[in-house]
Amino acid sequence: MTTSTTAPSAADVTAAAERIRPYARRTPLFRTEVDGRPLVLKLEHLQLTGSFKLRGALNALLATERPDRVVTASGGNHGLGVAMAARLLGLPATVFVPESVPAGKARRIEEFGATLVRHGATYADAVVAAWAAAQQPGSRYVEAYNDPLVVAGQGTVAAEVVAALPEVDAFAVACGGGGLGAGTALGAGGRLTVLVEPEHCRAVHDALAAGEPVDSAVDSVASSALGATRVGRVPFDVLRANPVRSELVTDEELLAARDRLWEEFRLAVEPAGAVPFAAWLAGRVPGELACVVLCGANTDWTPV
Repeated sequence: MTTSTTAPSAADVTAAAERIRPYARRTPLFRTEVDGRPLVLKLEHLQLTGSFKLRGALNALLATERPDRVVTASGGNHGLGVAMAARLLGLPATVFVPESVPAGKARRIEEFGATLVRHGATYADAVVAAWAAAQQPGSRYVEAYNDPLVVAGQGTVAAEVVAALPEVDAFAVACGGGGLGAGTALGAGGRLTVLVEPEHCRAVHDALAAGEPVDSAVDSVASSALGATRVGRVPFDVLRANPVRSELVTDEELLAARDRLWEEFRLAVEPAGAVPFAAWLAGRVPGELACVVLCGANTDWTPV
């Protein structure tokens, strides 16, 4: 039941890529120009389950002894990733979510075959209940971000980009608990990783400023995906040891970026998925050819 706190390495990302290859999509790259500047978009919102979270969940389950059942807590996207990973591997899964979970994400978790349990007002409340349920012998609790195997799995996103387009010189990713940011820092091959968060949903930014994980307030339209109140110790240690930079965007900026992705490219992402694009549009991501990771698309769209 305990989770290792040993920091993962670039070699762990390489091993994760081999493990998950039969199950996860190798999502496409879209090279374009916006406002006269070259840009690469990693279309990770086209991943199975609609977000990168499947990668870390698969790696966590494939790299350890097969459990009898899988348990996790999630604000939505991680739960979808765990539910699908368990389904692909033929394992039963239970996902605890806060009462505030978006209806679309809750519905899809159940559609993937997992048992959905609503508990508490916050993600932290759901975690407490999930950990208690996972004490049953044979259970495997899959952390959302504070697990070296999960972080290594998320790093395969950047590793795919580097392998296909080595000329990319910086990455911009959305951050919540730090799993994707830390994984990107490991998979980026020494390139700068710009960690982008909403200005009122900033666990990574506050931790880097304080020099250690600290509690942080959560208040953003993107909080269902980026609503960690504290960055995980495992990803934080990775981030401190690699070239990273923290940037914040307003809710107005990230919603405008989401709308622009749709209007110009017909790319439909949830608010959290547009966060790094918002920072790039505002000139806060350096590099001659940066890669912006569109990390999620788990939102409901109303047909017209």
